[in-house]
Amino acid sequence: MIKQAIIPLAGLGTRLLPLTSIFAKELLPINGKPGLEYIIDECIEAGIKEIIFIISNKKIMIKNYFNNDVFFKKIIKKKKDKRISDEYKKILKYKKMIKFVYQNNPRGTGDAVLKTKKFIKDNYFLMLLPDDLIIKKNCSKAMISIHKKYKSSVMASMNVHKKSVSRWGIYNIKKKINNQNFIIKDVVEKPSIKNAPSNKAVIGRYILPKIIFKKLSRQKAGKGGEIHITDAIQSLIKNDQKFIAHNFSGKYLDCGTMDGYIKSSLEMAKL
Repeated sequence: MIKQAIIPLAGLGTRLLPLTSIFAKELLPINGKPGLEYIIDECIEAGIKEIIFIISNKKIMIKNYFNNDVFFKKIIKKKKDKRISDEYKKILKYKKMIKFVYQNNPRGTGDAVLKTKKFIKDNYFLMLLPDDLIIKKNCSKAMISIHKKYKSSVMASMNVHKKSVSRWGIYNIKKKINNQNFIIKDVVEKPSIKNAPSNKAVIGRYILPKIIFKKLSRQKAGKGGEIHITDAIQSLIKNDQKFIAHNFSGKYLDCGTMDGYIKSSLEMAKL
């Protein structure tokens, strides 16, 4: 059973400037609730018991958010406000689950994953990217169910517009399992439109094998001088490690751009 999740949070959030010049993008409110809390709640509902946050010294605000006990105790004593008390209890619940590791040099998602190596206990773990919200159905829970059935790594996926393939990891299919699940033949990080193997994109939910750490520890930098998790996954696929692409049933919200962030807030307000 998958009990651990990792969430890379060290990115600078430049696509959300100027908001992120002073504020961590993951704490920006979406319909009155920090975006990161939606990700944590997804983990809890999926049965995750421990979450490892990968932050940087520039994102220490995130750690402080979950460790501001003195402030809450003072304000609760003074205000006697049930809403504030309930929020503090929720944060305390989150706090018990969370560990922090640091990635102070922005060397890519693969490098961020490698920072968690000493904390991962089981053969597989979950990774969630906080820019990607999937609402209305718990994607992580569905992926864990698929993993249990097929004893395989799993990645969330959806079809994207051909013109936008260079934003994503793009894969092609080796074998169809059913209408929602496919065995991946190859995956490539942010291909050009001309070189994209398809318009099938990997979205920010992954169930990864612990053996990926060996690949990442030896991996050379790829596009943009970064260590990409997609490159490590492709290397594992070439070594006959099975990865399943899961076309999730929920609704995808992109919170990583200003336009997407605004649209996500409006969409969440409808729920």
